[in-house]
Amino acid sequence: MGTKSGVADRARRRISEDERRLRVDIADARRNAGLSQDAIGAACGISGSAEGRIETGVTRIVDIRTLAAMAAAVGLDVRLRAYPAGDPIRDAGQIRLLERLRARLHPSLRWSTEVPLPIDGDLRAWDALIRGDEWRIVVEAETVIDDLQALERHLALKRRDGREDHSILLVADTRRNRRALAAAPAVFGTFSRDARPILRALGSGADPGMSAIVIL
Repeated sequence: MGTKSGVADRARRRISEDERRLRVDIADARRNAGLSQDAIGAACGISGSAEGRIETGVTRIVDIRTLAAMAAAVGLDVRLRAYPAGDPIRDAGQIRLLERLRARLHPSLRWSTEVPLPIDGDLRAWDALIRGDEWRIVVEAETVIDDLQALERHLALKRRDGREDHSILLVADTRRNRRALAAAPAVFGTFSRDARPILRALGSGADPGMSAIVIL
């Protein structure tokens, strides 16, 4: 999906906040257990003063293994796990794919990219949005289809949460993608697989009034 401005900065801020909370949790657990910084440092192979600097944030860059060891020494378990938080960035191929669709639009239509869902705190965004005077249709672009059923579920949730009636699944015209679509004719059952009507409508500036899979 697209290169979202600030995505890396947002991730860095979030992990910094998590790390700060972890340091506080370690310090609180150490004090509640009546343990000294020297005792925790010795258990982790560092000095007591180094343990103290890590707890207070004076030492800003710390190996996660050291933090995990300190946490274990005070009876805490540190686990790392990734959670869904939004859409991945787009690559150059997806940008070119979107431009191929944009080139087919009537000049009167308005085109926007990376359009967030209208939900506070939701990091998901539509790859593109096409607007007419009284209608809109969202676009999700895929250069490589790996799991068509998972993609259908993903798009259905975004349409539900974004309250969108119609959408375009824009797919790069490759042999692999055509095989994937042909192998699952029942998937995306509410989407037209004949892109010609929707492209004609968009080319004339009209409301397509439908959802479709468009291969370009």
